[in-house]
Amino acid sequence: MTDPAPGLTYASLMALGPTEAVATARRAQELGYGSFWTAETTGPEAFSLLAAAGAAAPGLDLGTGVLALQLRTPPLAAMAAATLAALDPDRDVLLGVGVSSPVVTGRWHGTPYGEHPLGVVREYVALVRECLSGEKVTFAGDHYAVKGFRLGMRAPERTPRIVLGALGPRMLRLAGEVADGVLLNYLPASHVGWSVDQVRAGEADAGREPGACRVHAYVHAGVAPTEPARAKGRKDLFGYATVASYAESFTRAGFGDEVAEVRARHADGDREGAVAAISDAMVDAIDVVGDAELVRATRRSYEEAGVDEAVLMPLPWGDDRRQVVDATLEAFAAP
Repeated sequence: MTDPAPGLTYASLMALGPTEAVATARRAQELGYGSFWTAETTGPEAFSLLAAAGAAAPGLDLGTGVLALQLRTPPLAAMAAATLAALDPDRDVLLGVGVSSPVVTGRWHGTPYGEHPLGVVREYVALVRECLSGEKVTFAGDHYAVKGFRLGMRAPERTPRIVLGALGPRMLRLAGEVADGVLLNYLPASHVGWSVDQVRAGEADAGREPGACRVHAYVHAGVAPTEPARAKGRKDLFGYATVASYAESFTRAGFGDEVAEVRARHADGDREGAVAAISDAMVDAIDVVGDAELVRATRRSYEEAGVDEAVLMPLPWGDDRRQVVDATLEAFAAP
């Protein structure tokens, strides 16, 4: 049995711009990666970037990881995914969506974050699925309602797969119930097994076969000197530890002491102390930087813990960012 091909996300490289994304997708295809993903916050728009990357590297599946669902209606998300699927019917389109955060939706995009995330996500997935069918859709839910929508193009032969970004137990179980895949992020390999268990429980609740919901995970890694990179890792994890959903996830993963101190110092206005509260152990478990063998071993640890597709998030934390990214892509792709 051959090892599954890894994926690659451009989420950590978006500041390099869309032109670099095209070159990175080409390199990923040369190295044997199976998919190319991107996030969407304030940088490149996701679907136009994926279309360009897909044209340059037609062998790669294309994924969003993840879109803030508040910023696109379900019919619009279906239209975008169907467009990508029509451009190359031999690849999978992975429509990754999630509830994001109040900073992204509210502060940056001026759209209310909303309430009742589980109910919203359940309806969003159901409505996107109906819209992708090509049939006429009338939907009246608690959160979404459309009347007479029909996809104005031929329905894709390979229906885009709906992937949920999930952290907490209820969203993970919901992914198992209703989604084609789940995308894990900002968690150590040691916490993958617990997360997969929640997904499988959701599958069982819905009467689905085990494995019906494919598990993807962003693996944060870089080939660079470890010690200088830890300072960047502390700043990175600090930014997420101040968000309630990520704080809860870090705590479940065994970093409750760090999270408590970060949040206490941040509340007191001591940003420097809050960043310093992120331990070396926490950085090394989530933002892994070291030699090529460490990066290869990190990929294996996620796969052995139950991840179906390990998706590299390259950490460009070195003096020469391009060289670090290149070395990291090569190391992560190696068997």
